[in-house]
Amino acid sequence: MIFSIERDTLLNHLLNVQKGLPHKTPLPILYAIKFEVHEDHMILTSSNTDVAIQVFVDATDLKIKQTGKVAIPGRYLIEIMRKITSSIVEFALIEEKIIVIKADRSEFKLRLMDVEDYPEVDFLDLDNPVILDSQLLKTVIKETNFATATSEKRPILTGVNFKYQDKELYCVATDSYRLSQKSMKLKTNSKNFDIVLPNKSLDELSRILDNYNDELELYINPNKVLFKMKNILFQTRLLEGNYPDTLRIIPKEFPVEIPFNKEALLKAVERVSLLSPKDRETNYNIIKLSLRADHVVEMSSTNHEIGDAFEEIIPSGDAIGPVIKIAFSSKYLVEALKSFSSNEVVISFAGEVKPFIIKGELDANLLHLILPVRIE
Repeated sequence: MIFSIERDTLLNHLLNVQKGLPHKTPLPILYAIKFEVHEDHMILTSSNTDVAIQVFVDATDLKIKQTGKVAIPGRYLIEIMRKITSSIVEFALIEEKIIVIKADRSEFKLRLMDVEDYPEVDFLDLDNPVILDSQLLKTVIKETNFATATSEKRPILTGVNFKYQDKELYCVATDSYRLSQKSMKLKTNSKNFDIVLPNKSLDELSRILDNYNDELELYINPNKVLFKMKNILFQTRLLEGNYPDTLRIIPKEFPVEIPFNKEALLKAVERVSLLSPKDRETNYNIIKLSLRADHVVEMSSTNHEIGDAFEEIIPSGDAIGPVIKIAFSSKYLVEALKSFSSNEVVISFAGEVKPFIIKGELDANLLHLILPVRIE
């Protein structure tokens, strides 16, 4: 196997494939990236228990002298590609177990892993894909994935629920203390589906989408889904189980509504939370918000060991409703606010011990919900 390729081109492909390399695995062969060099193209493959990635490299980016297939230790190869400055790199298999990488005056010899031990990756081959705008999908991941659970106590909550019905896609994430929900219309003839994608898989997909702006195809079967881009296949397992019915926890009536400038509110929350105490259950900082009779908002925190913080906030418009006092996690509100593209947001309160929601002026189909913390 002998081929040469531009260093920048190969590094970009490797950084995409890297997202499928495991951190820990009982199968050492999966630490390798599989190279399959054919007469007119090359295929790079990585795989772990959750994700499998395949990148197709066209002959226009390659000079192929000899075909073959090898399994190269992935992280070492990527570090080499990061450090070298040569514009062109050449790979040559000189022995059954050694690959030579030449780049200008640099030369590296890497011991290969047995490519025959690399498990076959069964990528989905289905009809009738769901067509998605890649940047819209990236936005949805940004707006929802942070609200998934980090604990494995309820594994189904460590993913985002993608539910398609009546030509509308609903994406929901919750860790049982907060919820993020995004809905959008889709132009597709797909059948209804209800799937849960792991949060870690979505994080890796989002990083690939940083450099991809075209439409992509989504293929679904009961156990896994495949995202097909121009030269990249990204496949992930689905989480098993039924996602909880989250619509029932969203209040229907909100006697108190307060409009805010997003940045002003965000900075105030971050300042007040500097001295805030930790919640026993979540270990997150807790702050209090009060709407006074004169419709000025007070935000405060009290830490008996450190001190107090207090700030007044003037709503950006007319506040509606009676006085209210509520406590909640500052982390949850900060992360929700950062997901909005709107400059103006409205927080709607159903009561002092009921969930409240945040919506953005320009984000009509995005909703965040936060459960309050009981205060004495």
